[in-house]
Amino acid sequence: MTSLDVKALNHQSLNQQIRSTETNVKLINVLGQRFIAAGASDKCLDIYGTPGNALGAYLNGAVINVHGNAQDAVGDTMNSGQINVFGNIGDAPGYAMRGGRIYVKGNAGYRAGIHMKAYKEHLPVLMIGGKAGSFLGEYQAGGIIIVLGLTDDEKDIVQNFPCTGMHGGKMYLRSKCEGIHFPHQVTARPAIPEDLEEIREYIEEFAEIFDYDAGQIIDGDFTVIVPDSKNPYQQMYVAN
Repeated sequence: MTSLDVKALNHQSLNQQIRSTETNVKLINVLGQRFIAAGASDKCLDIYGTPGNALGAYLNGAVINVHGNAQDAVGDTMNSGQINVFGNIGDAPGYAMRGGRIYVKGNAGYRAGIHMKAYKEHLPVLMIGGKAGSFLGEYQAGGIIIVLGLTDDEKDIVQNFPCTGMHGGKMYLRSKCEGIHFPHQVTARPAIPEDLEEIREYIEEFAEIFDYDAGQIIDGDFTVIVPDSKNPYQQMYVAN
């Protein structure tokens, strides 16, 4: 593995060094550089510090481990590969992602999973270990979003307007979701064993990466949300 101190590099110089390195890469002193590893396909990157917006945009097979927090738009339009964030994450992670996996140990900001979509054999998975902000899964068209709520605070597992405009895919929230309002274009119901089997491999992988007990996670109360309308935008932002 090649270790690079990138404190003094802008994002263009940093990415040029990543592309020119034939081995896996360890980046230290990352200070908000944007577009790190955009389009990368054949490396494993370990990032120490805080990467800027659009980390792993258009990712095409590489693996990225962020040993800390990450900013907005992580995995924007990624095709394949994996991004593991050992802290919290900003707004719009997984924007329009159509393949690969994003695992976040901590919390996510607004609009996580917006415009997610499945593409041919690709099934994107976004798993948030903590809680999510408003507009989770906005316009979701495919893939799987999982929020585990593994925090001690008393906030709801997701904030306002989850699943707004959702017209594909599936969402799993590890909560009974009492008091959470979902739009009338979706159906929210308690998970059954067959539902949990669908996500077991992802939870087991998540637990192994972040040192959790997978069995304890799966034993929680999950709510499954799926779209049930051919017109998901009707009356979406206006009062009835």
